[in-house]
Amino acid sequence: MASQLLRPAELADAAARDQDPVVQDLCATAALTAPRDEESYESVLPPLLSARNPRVRSAGVTALRRAGRSKQAEPFPSDRSALVGACARYVVRQQGGDPAAWYRERCTAPNDPELLPGAVIGLAECGNRAEAGLLRPLLAHPAAGVRARAVAGLRALDCADVKQMRPLLDDPAAEVLRETATALLPSAKELPADRLLERTSSQRLRHVCVGAFRLLDAHGGIVAQRAAVGLLADRDMKLRTWAAQSVQRWRPSPDGRRGDAEVGELLDRSRHLFSDFVLRRRKWEPGVAG
Repeated sequence: MASQLLRPAELADAAARDQDPVVQDLCATAALTAPRDEESYESVLPPLLSARNPRVRSAGVTALRRAGRSKQAEPFPSDRSALVGACARYVVRQQGGDPAAWYRERCTAPNDPELLPGAVIGLAECGNRAEAGLLRPLLAHPAAGVRARAVAGLRALDCADVKQMRPLLDDPAAEVLRETATALLPSAKELPADRLLERTSSQRLRHVCVGAFRLLDAHGGIVAQRAAVGLLADRDMKLRTWAAQSVQRWRPSPDGRRGDAEVGELLDRSRHLFSDFVLRRRKWEPGVAG
């Protein structure tokens, strides 16, 4: 019905501007179904390719091949949206191009201010472990988005090196630290717990504190309990809630020392989170006097 009331160019504009995902999909599909000649595509594709919504942009990028304009897809492999980037790689491959080589060319200069984050993660998504050699220097790139995608890319390639990632635990950008903590979670026990505990201080930036606590929580044992109890009085409500949940689910490690007085002290400091019965059970498990 919409295609009978609106011209293709109007449908494309509606897809690009409307906030409703259903309307976006319907209008984009109708707009791309209608064109039959070069002139029609000329009015339909630009609004789709410049749309803010990734689904609409991806529809426009995919349509480039049908419109005989595959060359116009070349800037889109580095799009900020993974969906658009994947569609652009498909179009590039269909015209005989190599997206991996395209990404490598753009990631060879580690300090290039024009480098886009989408090109960095795209290299990891369509490359192989050998690409880690290009991604590692980008951990020091001046743009936070590039650093964050470099971390994500190394994690995707299973090439996240603990020693190389550790300095990023103090990164001023929250997105970088979030990716770094995620990459280091499997190696949490290899990180120095005392250094992580220092980062949970209220004097630290919130994202630094959150990243350190994620790793301490994954570390487990007495260090996880110590960190969680220390954050029960933090000024940030979300962090306090997370810390309380960590304390409530904490259990002693199988290799932990039974009868550790510090465990009993930490449980006493968090007694408001338990009933008397549950607190006694929690103390009994690590062999702490009730």
